[in-house]
Amino acid sequence: MMGHTHAMTGAIAWLALAPPLAALPLLNESSRFIDTGIMAGALGPAELIAGALVCAGAAMLPDLDHPSATIAQTFGPVTWLLSKFVSWISGGHRGMTHSLVFAAALGFGVHWLANTYPIGRDIVVVLLVGLALRAIGVGIPGNKAGSAMINIGLTAGLYAVFLSLHVGYAWLGLAVGVGCLIHVVGDCMTERGCPVLWPLGAKFVLPWKIGIKTGKKFEQKILAPILSVAIIGLLFWRLAPL
Repeated sequence: MMGHTHAMTGAIAWLALAPPLAALPLLNESSRFIDTGIMAGALGPAELIAGALVCAGAAMLPDLDHPSATIAQTFGPVTWLLSKFVSWISGGHRGMTHSLVFAAALGFGVHWLANTYPIGRDIVVVLLVGLALRAIGVGIPGNKAGSAMINIGLTAGLYAVFLSLHVGYAWLGLAVGVGCLIHVVGDCMTERGCPVLWPLGAKFVLPWKIGIKTGKKFEQKILAPILSVAIIGLLFWRLAPL
């Protein structure tokens, strides 16, 4: 799937799944469930919107194994070199980064970072928001420098808004994990599939015998508008009662 499709599905996954996940009971030290959610009080309207942007950016992370992908081009030579390295250690595109292991490791890793190093947490948020904006096409067509400046300005503006609203980040690791996972699910719906159970080499394709062709008419002319409408609908649904 293309970058903008991954980003939109990441936002949709967060808007659809975050509230019910936040309401799941918490397991206490005595191995008994207690009547509070795993993110009780930590998922207001501001967190829901911030999480949608972060999850959209996180849905691009598995493609760090592809030096020609949107994520590899986002921050110039730095991300391109990182992408080349990730591609090498993961065995090429749609290798280790397109698996449950990667999604879980990144989710737990970011959760630990967010709770241990606030500066690291803030850097992750800024980078993922910027990546989400880049993925959905924010910028000036044919003008890389101008697009970069617009992206930086909007990202900084959004982060300033998050600060002013005192957004909490108890959900950050979960948003990153969900974003990576929804990327894998999306690529499993294409013809090539993904090694979901890496390091096992078998690739999974969903639904069976129906493969979406990346970048073709169906994805760009039909799927993209449907996803856009879904995002708007979920935003109204989640925010209207609040």
